[in-house]
Amino acid sequence: MTRLLSLIALLLLSCGGQAAPTVVLDSPVVNLTDFAMATFVDETETLAFETVRNQAFTPSSNRVSLGTQAKTTWSRIELVNRSGQDLELFLHHPYAYHNRQVAFFLEDGDTLVDRKILDLDHASDSPLMYRGSAVYPFRLEAGQSRTLYVRSVSYSHQWFTLLLLDEDHSKRALIGSHVDIALLIGVLLALIVYNFLLYLASSKKENIFYAFYLISGAVWIALSYGLLAHVFNVYGAGVFRLHLSLITMPIFLILFMMAIFETRRAYPTEHRCLQFMLLILLADLVYGLFDIYAALKPASSLAALMMVVTMSVSVSLYRKGNPLAKYFLIGHAFFLLFNGLAVLFYKGIIGFTYLASHGVGIGITLEALMLAFIIAYRIRILEDIKASQADLKVQALTDPLTKLYNRRHFFTEANNLADMARQQKTPLSALIMDIDHFKAVNDNHGHAVGDRVLVELARVLRNGSRSSDLIARFGGEEFVILLPNCKQDEAAIVAEKIRHAVAGRGVDLGGGRRLHFTISLGVAELDPGVEESVDAMLNRADQALYQAKRAGRNQVCVYSRNGDTGHYSGQQV
Repeated sequence: MTRLLSLIALLLLSCGGQAAPTVVLDSPVVNLTDFAMATFVDETETLAFETVRNQAFTPSSNRVSLGTQAKTTWSRIELVNRSGQDLELFLHHPYAYHNRQVAFFLEDGDTLVDRKILDLDHASDSPLMYRGSAVYPFRLEAGQSRTLYVRSVSYSHQWFTLLLLDEDHSKRALIGSHVDIALLIGVLLALIVYNFLLYLASSKKENIFYAFYLISGAVWIALSYGLLAHVFNVYGAGVFRLHLSLITMPIFLILFMMAIFETRRAYPTEHRCLQFMLLILLADLVYGLFDIYAALKPASSLAALMMVVTMSVSVSLYRKGNPLAKYFLIGHAFFLLFNGLAVLFYKGIIGFTYLASHGVGIGITLEALMLAFIIAYRIRILEDIKASQADLKVQALTDPLTKLYNRRHFFTEANNLADMARQQKTPLSALIMDIDHFKAVNDNHGHAVGDRVLVELARVLRNGSRSSDLIARFGGEEFVILLPNCKQDEAAIVAEKIRHAVAGRGVDLGGGRRLHFTISLGVAELDPGVEESVDAMLNRADQALYQAKRAGRNQVCVYSRNGDTGHYSGQQV
């Protein structure tokens, strides 16, 4: 008779689909963080419980990642109490905060004994929700068997963990949650405060862009891992707009790159690439202010494109000798690695592991730390330059007319920059220029006007140079600029920009008259293959300048080692 009843039970179970593995509770102490259950994906997203219970479930663990095609997922847990005591149990859904809806169904045989539906838009008023975790309490009497169903309806990708706990372990789990995420957020907050202070002290744009990048990252981490829900007890569509941080993060990262690498000034091609990506992200951000759901649909594609652009630019800057680029590449590699794990996890390709499920937070934090190192490294470089300049303040450092460095100070600093370039194996280029027909200016308009021309040229040079460039007046109408971390072809682009800027300026003579003037420039690069002096490099730049004047003035010429001097006049940069 017993065998017959067992056979009948098995037949009934087979009619209801594949049975979930049974979870046997043989002790009054229940702390199940790993157990077997079964899942079913409702692709229609419309099936009722009475229909779903008869579907074929797939055995799985209690840690599930099913990707974006499983927005509505059912879990089935078969329970039997063999502890000899009545048990007060609590089923935890710790990641319920990122769902639209969570529902619990408790079945005794074929009888539904309890049904609880949790709408996340109103979860703050529900006793089932506690600081981001859905907690379903139920009773299992001694010797009793029951089946528990959980329906999870996600916004996008489906991933969750279910825990089965007694009252004591339930309280501990709720108190001790999100400690690791709070630690990551704490690190980011410290960096945010520090960089705001740096910005107030130095007004460096890279500090404020970095701070806003960190704020976006902190919001995204806190939102993605439930810290916002845990601290403020808010859920659902009401906080969904905060997902815009997924778009603002790359926006501020690109702005940071533009500032720290000075791409507008030194790397025009790379700058345009970053501008292109920035415009796309800004357009998506504006769209998201009106329709956040539609704006987030291309988020994965935009993130992939952004990675391609930023990595390509970083590699290009590294190949051009920028000393900061390699550190940015390291930080970006961390971000790509851990976010790649997270993407594979969210897509359901790899299983539920701590590194995979927390990949986004870990990747953002590691990249943020490396970006902080880049800022610190750049500050150290600038401080080294300032320290060397401070030693010479007792001397006459500047030209009294133009307020540029004089010839003496130029060579002191130029030799230091040349030594640094050789040690770090970075390029160093020089521009030499003078004013075309300057004697005629003095003869026709007087030395006072000539002085104004010199001052105006000095102003253009300052505006068109980086903070790390060394500018000096050599004497008369002759000027020189030394450009660290700048190759000869890049220096030629800089020279052409200066030539074009000068040609568009001039000095006011009064009475509606304006005196326009032009300059000629020669460009050369420090030979990395030999221990040559700065003088040798300047001599080559001077030869190129002479060629520019012979060719008609108002142009840029680049020294060529094969004896041919390149002409850059008229190029649009």
